[in-house]
Amino acid sequence: MVLFPKGLVSPTQERQLTCWGGNVRALAVRGTFDDCQRLVKQAFLDESLRARTALASANSINLGRLLPQSIYYAATSLDILRRYGERASFIVPSGNLGNALACLWARQLGLPIGEVILAHNANRAVPDFLASGEWRPRPSIATLASAMDVGNPSNMERLRALFPDLQELRGAVSACSVTDAEIRTRIRVGYEEYGQIWCPHTAIAAEAWERLPEEKRARGRWVLVATAHPAKFPEIVEPLIGRAVPVPPSLAALFARPSESTELDADLAALRALLEERG
Repeated sequence: MVLFPKGLVSPTQERQLTCWGGNVRALAVRGTFDDCQRLVKQAFLDESLRARTALASANSINLGRLLPQSIYYAATSLDILRRYGERASFIVPSGNLGNALACLWARQLGLPIGEVILAHNANRAVPDFLASGEWRPRPSIATLASAMDVGNPSNMERLRALFPDLQELRGAVSACSVTDAEIRTRIRVGYEEYGQIWCPHTAIAAEAWERLPEEKRARGRWVLVATAHPAKFPEIVEPLIGRAVPVPPSLAALFARPSESTELDADLAALRALLEERG
């Protein structure tokens, strides 16, 4: 079962989620990403479902997704250390905080990683928490960087368990928030200045890097984490750069497949009925 928020992903993202058929069933939830995540967690705690089905999560609720991600940061940081003799600092586009936590776990394991910056869109729960010390989850806001539209990040609990003291957490990471207008500007300028075509999520990391003081940027090796191919967001990217985005063959092949999804209320009873129907 693949749950996604109806109308809140790009057309290409929706195609990626709904074209598989077979034993994969796509559910277009009438709600937000936070609603999808809430339904999954409620299903895990539902005794009748646990008695009838074996449930697991393939997103960052599951440690099995986060631990392999740490390898990206381990490999990159070791490569930079070998090439330049310096630690790598990372700017990570962040929503549910899985990717960011994978980076921090790699650093905790002793990999040569310096600073870690969490770059968020207009969903400011994490930057506001680091600034105020008050954790206030909130309804998510729809942005151009739709995969990061999270108002109550699942992995915040793990992040706070890793750094239970607020001052310790502030010393371990910093965070910023980027608006849709800034995303658009960074996509356009990134192409003009660097010849790079960025998806909206990657553009958030680029904007966070541009905001760094010059002396901080020059002090070490910075890695901007690119989280999606820009071809997944042509309706956003192409008008800004004035050209078509090349589509990888693997992505183009998906459009030859039939697409199918089932609409679902953001309600556990509706999800339970579908899960029990599948056995």
